[in-house]
Amino acid sequence: METTAHAATESLLPSAHPVQLLDPTGAEVPQTGTARDYAMPSAARLRAVWHAMVIGRRFDIQATALTKQGRLAVYPSSRGQEACQVGATLAIRPTDWMFPTYRESMALVTRGIDPVEVLSLLRGDSHCGYDPIATHTAAQCTPLSTQLVHAAGAAYGEKRRGRDSVALAFIGDGATSEGDFHEALNFAAVFESPTIFFVQNNKYAISVPLSKQTKAPSLAYKGIGYGVPAEQVDGNDPAAVLAVMDVALEHARSGKGPFLIEAHTYRLDAHTNADDATRYRSSDEVTAWLDRDPIARVEAWLKARGELNDDIVAATNAEAEARASELRDRMNAEPTVEPMSLFDNVFAEPTAQLEEARAMVQAELEAEATA
Repeated sequence: METTAHAATESLLPSAHPVQLLDPTGAEVPQTGTARDYAMPSAARLRAVWHAMVIGRRFDIQATALTKQGRLAVYPSSRGQEACQVGATLAIRPTDWMFPTYRESMALVTRGIDPVEVLSLLRGDSHCGYDPIATHTAAQCTPLSTQLVHAAGAAYGEKRRGRDSVALAFIGDGATSEGDFHEALNFAAVFESPTIFFVQNNKYAISVPLSKQTKAPSLAYKGIGYGVPAEQVDGNDPAAVLAVMDVALEHARSGKGPFLIEAHTYRLDAHTNADDATRYRSSDEVTAWLDRDPIARVEAWLKARGELNDDIVAATNAEAEARASELRDRMNAEPTVEPMSLFDNVFAEPTAQLEEARAMVQAELEAEATA
């Protein structure tokens, strides 16, 4: 009996060290001491991830510039976290659900959502900007961890309908301290909801370092208390992110329930354009993480195998620049906003209070028009 319980416990534990398939130079790393077997993704998949990361990083840089030009009210950069955002997104199917935080703009662009629609929320044009039902992507969530409960419930609903869809729920390291994180894991485990909880541990919750968030060996160990298998991965290694996601998705789709992933990565820019990161971290720390660039890492691996050359790199950079230029032009056009649209898509069935507020605004607009 004790042997069986011990084996069950061991099956939940993450690897003692983050899974890594490629080191920062792009060299393959022998697999030893991992909790599970992880296969190197194909060159075709890694080339697709590399391409999307190049496009995603240029989008992120352009979005950051738009805040300085007054075109966005705020923008939370994910530069440095490309392998997490792109790798996890490309690992799932279009029919799977995604539940992003406010930092997953790059993931949404990777999913194929119009970049202007992605940024509509951040410049205050709409509640969301894109159609969550059509894209199978929930609205970006600013409150910490609240989307995790929704993700667990949505995935459970898909399971009840007999579908093999999963929900991919992104979360930051600081948000693991919120109650909704624990409630979501517990619900998903009890009801075997096919949910992938993807923690991007970028070392800071705004200015609060990880050391003030938890005493756990790593955030991945939080899964064992709920009976949720977990893994920790080098979040700057695109190959490892894909490999761990593959294992997690197979686990969830096969009816075994949720899976927790902790990706060790780093936010190179400030928390948002309103944050001064120099107040709580050193330039040397940032520089050290620049040497772990996920794009350079997989690019080196692909070039060594003849899957990339300078012409392809130049063409991809040109494509990224063209997309950024188009985004800039579209965002520089003044949006046409209908004030009454403020009341659309708040509730499926408008409440009496909402109707009262709608009538009040309508009356004010009519009075202004006749003044």
